[in-house]
Amino acid sequence: MTSQRHHPHQLLGRSDQELAWFQRRSLMQAAALWIASGGWTAAHAQARSNIVELRGDVLRNGEPLTAQHTITANDRIETGPGSTAVFTVGNSAFMVRQNSRVALESETPTAARVLRVLSGAVASVWGKGTDRQIVLPTATAGIRGTGVYAEVFPEQGMRGYFCNCYGTVDLAAGNESMVSQSSYHQAFWAEPAPRNGRLLTPAGAINHTDDELEFLAGLVNQRTAWQVTGRKGTKDGSGGQATGAAYGPPGSKD
Repeated sequence: MTSQRHHPHQLLGRSDQELAWFQRRSLMQAAALWIASGGWTAAHAQARSNIVELRGDVLRNGEPLTAQHTITANDRIETGPGSTAVFTVGNSAFMVRQNSRVALESETPTAARVLRVLSGAVASVWGKGTDRQIVLPTATAGIRGTGVYAEVFPEQGMRGYFCNCYGTVDLAAGNESMVSQSSYHQAFWAEPAPRNGRLLTPAGAINHTDDELEFLAGLVNQRTAWQVTGRKGTKDGSGGQATGAAYGPPGSKD
């Protein structure tokens, strides 16, 4: 397979501008300051806020959220139109897209155990650990250190979308279950009703980019699978890295 520098992403109800959130100068400046001030290590020690950037109207437990607040592993986050929230909890990093509702759950406020995506979309990178889940209305994913993109489509009967961008995931919907092992974007639809007799069906890689996952991984001192191996695959949702495709230099687009 020949070297491939560009890996086009598909859009479904999202815009290129929305997916380019990590390129904003204000975010890059905020992230640089956040890292220079101790980053996730200081945030985990509760020596500073774990919020990297807020944009627009964001609520925490129904109240306006500011950059001076701290998001705990038992908070509900809601974003309005044109709003985003980028933050870390423990050794995990999250980016909540606009028009989204999510809830974090855990026995301890500094280490997220469950992420519930009630509506909208979240990109997240999780450090290694056990007994952690991402829950959609139509599916549950057990994760053990991975990069993930999840989205819920209310206009499609709460149809869920789940991409195991890299890592190992135990995915379940209804009485169906499977293990997803991915090094480069393995994606599924979690159907609200059986489609061709199945609740978990193959999907393409939609509405998220490699650059987003790389940015989030960097916030918690991690690297994506393709950064580690130096290789990407074909971004078609199948989950495999290419045998001979070299990963482009820093700054190349997927």
